[in-house]
Amino acid sequence: MTHADIVIVGGGMAGASLGAQLAGQARILILEMEDQPGYHATGRSVAFWEETYGGPVVQPLTTASGPMLADPDPDFHDGSFLSPRRTLHIGRAGDEARRDALLAQFAGKVELRPVDPATLVPGLRPEWTLGILEDSCRDIDVGALHQACLRQFRQRGGEVLLATALIAARPDGDGWRIETSHGAVHCGLMINAAGAWADDVARRCGVAPVGIAPLRRTVVQLRVPSMPSPDLPLVMDLSGRFYFKPEGQGRLWLTPHDEEPSPPCDAAPEEMAVAQAIARFQETVDWPIEAVERKWAGLRSFAPDRAPVYGFEPGMPGFFWYAGQGGFGIQTAPAAALLAAALIRGEAPPAAVAGIDTAVYSPARFR
Repeated sequence: MTHADIVIVGGGMAGASLGAQLAGQARILILEMEDQPGYHATGRSVAFWEETYGGPVVQPLTTASGPMLADPDPDFHDGSFLSPRRTLHIGRAGDEARRDALLAQFAGKVELRPVDPATLVPGLRPEWTLGILEDSCRDIDVGALHQACLRQFRQRGGEVLLATALIAARPDGDGWRIETSHGAVHCGLMINAAGAWADDVARRCGVAPVGIAPLRRTVVQLRVPSMPSPDLPLVMDLSGRFYFKPEGQGRLWLTPHDEEPSPPCDAAPEEMAVAQAIARFQETVDWPIEAVERKWAGLRSFAPDRAPVYGFEPGMPGFFWYAGQGGFGIQTAPAAALLAAALIRGEAPPAAVAGIDTAVYSPARFR
């Protein structure tokens, strides 16, 4: 039997970033069911850091993560994970209430300013008259961030077990006996960072689920030679029907902002969602589409209140939830990992996240 102090279930951004924070002070294993970590949600991200994304309950985590992503410790990564982008939130007549709500929700927290969207997006169709610019938005190098976390985790003595699925687990003495597809593991603490599989992992451990639901999000890469510039902002519909982002010269990533319920799986794009995305794009700008070059889908997992779930299962101090991070788990990863590591160690959070209220993320709210 393999022995560890801590087992983290899931090697995506959640498990890797938290593992990097905890390693060095304990023997830690990451159990990753795929042949490579980050195969699911992490590897399918549209890759931006935006302070308003996810709403007010997520914004403190995103804002606190910004400096750590922009200027990481040189021992962690050489250079910034972020590059300039900006977000332009756009709307039509009838979207005034959504515009005003966005401004009110983040007043004093995120710099937002009304603009004429046509001045920022050449070719925008004339009915799109409402605009809010979010200058702070940046692109994230997701692959570099994930690999930096895994590298630091391994350098500090952590071990990643690939193609190793959790079959079942039960309390055993002062810890857990975990049955995996490659044998048994004993540990003192189990961390559930399994993304779309988080509730399933809980059930396999005899823990009641908290209602984390995977929702499918479809993305397409379009070739659009007439797109004016690869430096245009990320364009988001105020009514939540689409967003698109330049991805190099003459290419962009587009989603219809779909959220279709799905079982945990290797998600695939639905043709209806692809067609819907293209139709909404064509209603927005007059740039002809030359080709659909790629299409993919990922699962974004949400708790019932759409806030992340960080904390010990009530009455079970050996089981820690680190899940329900929706589509914002990458942009919040540095701050979330610092908070969760402090909770696990029973310490006060470090200065970078000291002002964030962890109670709003506790699984106790569902019990």
